[in-house]
Amino acid sequence: MGVSMIGLLGLLVAFAGCVISVLCLGVAHILYKKRSFERSETFAWGGRLAAVLVAAALTVCCAVLVWCFFTGDNSIQYVLDNRSNSVSDIAWLYKLAGLWAGRQGSLLFWAWLIAVFNSVLVFATRRDARPLDNGALCIAQLVLTAFVSVLLFSEANMPFLTTDSRYFAENGVLNAAASMRSMNALLEHWAMAIHPPTLFIGYAGLTLPFAYAVAALIVDDDSALWVNRSTGYLMFSWLLLGIGIGLGAVWAYVVLGWGGYWGWDPVENASLLPWLVGVALIHSFTVYRQRGAFKRWSVFCACLTFCFVVLGTFITRSGLVQSVHAFEGDPVSLVMFGALIVLSLLAGIVGLVVRRKSFGAVNAADDDIESMASKEAAYYVNNLIMVVFAVLLAYMTVSSALPSWLPFGGQSLSAGTYNAIARPLGIAYLAVLAICPLLGWRRTDKEAFWRAARVPGLCALVLFVVLMVYFATYLLPSYNAMIAMGGTTAEGLLEQGAPAYYNGLTVVGFAVASLLVFNALFMAVRALKRVTAATVRRRLSLFGGSVAHAAMGIILVGLIGSSMYVTEVTDYVPYSEDEDATVEPFVIQDFELQYTGNNIEELGNGNVKYTVYFDAYRDGAFVGSVAPAVQVVGATQQQKLEASVISFPLEDLFVVYRGVNENGDFSMDVRVNPLISLVWVGFGLLMVGCLIPLFAKRASKREGDEGDDEPARVLAAEAATADEAGAAGAAERPGIVEATAAEEVALVEDAEGDGAAGADAAATAADAAGAADGADEAGAAGAGEGK
Repeated sequence: MGVSMIGLLGLLVAFAGCVISVLCLGVAHILYKKRSFERSETFAWGGRLAAVLVAAALTVCCAVLVWCFFTGDNSIQYVLDNRSNSVSDIAWLYKLAGLWAGRQGSLLFWAWLIAVFNSVLVFATRRDARPLDNGALCIAQLVLTAFVSVLLFSEANMPFLTTDSRYFAENGVLNAAASMRSMNALLEHWAMAIHPPTLFIGYAGLTLPFAYAVAALIVDDDSALWVNRSTGYLMFSWLLLGIGIGLGAVWAYVVLGWGGYWGWDPVENASLLPWLVGVALIHSFTVYRQRGAFKRWSVFCACLTFCFVVLGTFITRSGLVQSVHAFEGDPVSLVMFGALIVLSLLAGIVGLVVRRKSFGAVNAADDDIESMASKEAAYYVNNLIMVVFAVLLAYMTVSSALPSWLPFGGQSLSAGTYNAIARPLGIAYLAVLAICPLLGWRRTDKEAFWRAARVPGLCALVLFVVLMVYFATYLLPSYNAMIAMGGTTAEGLLEQGAPAYYNGLTVVGFAVASLLVFNALFMAVRALKRVTAATVRRRLSLFGGSVAHAAMGIILVGLIGSSMYVTEVTDYVPYSEDEDATVEPFVIQDFELQYTGNNIEELGNGNVKYTVYFDAYRDGAFVGSVAPAVQVVGATQQQKLEASVISFPLEDLFVVYRGVNENGDFSMDVRVNPLISLVWVGFGLLMVGCLIPLFAKRASKREGDEGDDEPARVLAAEAATADEAGAAGAAERPGIVEATAAEEVALVEDAEGDGAAGADAAATAADAAGAADGADEAGAAGAGEGK
């Protein structure tokens, strides 16, 4: 039996398993409603077993492709089209990446990940499977059925088509025509090899919060159980999605040769959309657990997050918009994923209408905002900013495919248009993030607020002065110099706002970043005070959230410098081949590049690499050497730019070589990117801040400091009572420090997570995720301004 036939049989088994699983779980729900519990359990068991079978079948499918890539078996067309000819030390990674490098393989990989998540759900709830869990699994299996159907019934998406005989010589060896078909050389980079799977893990995992939200509507269970069950999946998926976006930015910076890391490309936007709404969902879950409010917000955001996941797929695979990352359009994908978008939204909207009485706050007043200076107001603003920006971004992304009579209809919007909206929104969001930890529930006591904000505010003022000195002595002169140079770069800067507005936005951004960093640092210090064996996990969780907050302040400073004040010079360097020398050095700001040589290297895979070498001097002092290169793919003549970067604490010298002109002169594109190191450092700290609560949870489990469900429930009740008392008496007791109230609320959240029925894997992650609310809020901020 050929390998393609094995893969096809795997898809058939997976499709049959999906159908059986959905039918069994559906019948189980009907029988449960009729109170035939024993028969219901039998059908549910069959549906859960079928879900595991689907995961096994799709594992076989993925293994077939991986085997072919590593053994060089080109009998499958997809393998031929996405094989890597790299001769680098990590060529094995590119062979593995072939699985998700193309449309068919990435869909298969995505489907496999959904199946894996569904299997995790099965095993995590095996000891305490409730109708809610079975309903969520049924919804998730329906989604998986759609994916498997696209793979199986659409020839354009079938990954196991056999290779056409015209690509083989009579002796069975690949001929010259086959050499034209291989992985895009731009994808052969470590960051790009890892970037897609992290995104797909995030996409797949976000199916489960959606499934639990719809299941909660179906079984009419408005308790926090569905939130606790799905929070772990949400946090893990959101974190991986963020990592994927960050890796994509690294790849864009060093491979594409344009010196930036985010260009508002439609497919880039597609990955950002669910991440943004995921932030709103995380915040809604927090309030749901703590106060029994934001129930409708939670269900709506869960459905909208999944809707944007599918919209990203729709954009990438439908041919709706043009992108350097998009696949060729396919009518089956267009219909299938378009239907999923509509149905996922309808499921939430119709379900909330039907269950409008159930899914309201426990106390109607909990959904009301008594004061704009309160946590409730901050959470509302957070959700509104994230959802509105995501919807607006989605509209702008697909605007080129819309009728011309609609705003922006038929237009491909420039990066400047996106920046003009994202920058003020991002800064406004970070301002809310900086202030929120100092606010109280319902209303905030003014004296307590100023007492808690005084010292961080003074420290923030010092940092702000330092940043303003740097702005006045470096950033502003760089901006003025670029405007004075004229040309397209100056026009691009001016279209993003008048100089007074543009630079004023920077001043406000630096002020917000300063306050955010020091508020977070002081919260981190408070979190580590009076640590005991009983509170170590909570304290570490709060500390992790504070680290993430501070990281977002650092990222904001880096984003302002590296996206708003870049100095770029594009020019030719006259070169004499006879003397192997340039007439003059290349100068940008206070840097000078002096030519030292060049090299032409024939690589083992038929590619040719052209490299030029320069020594870099700053104010006459040697600071390093650069070796930018152009790699030409022998079979397709595609060019791959390899930038060379010298990193300094406060800027990067980014050098790109684009080849030669008809006179043999070197075409150079050189940039100075201020503060870009803060973007990477901040991103790393953000990931660390999000991971600390997870490790804290594991450590506490190893030490056995977690009690059984009953003590957790008692703790939850006591902490909830204390929280309500603190909220009600805030105005009467001006001596209350908000940090204390915040810690009480954190105990409620922790106990609720621990006391959730079933100590399954999802609930375990949910506890840690709840502890990381600070990190959740921090991650959100990067969305508005970060991109």
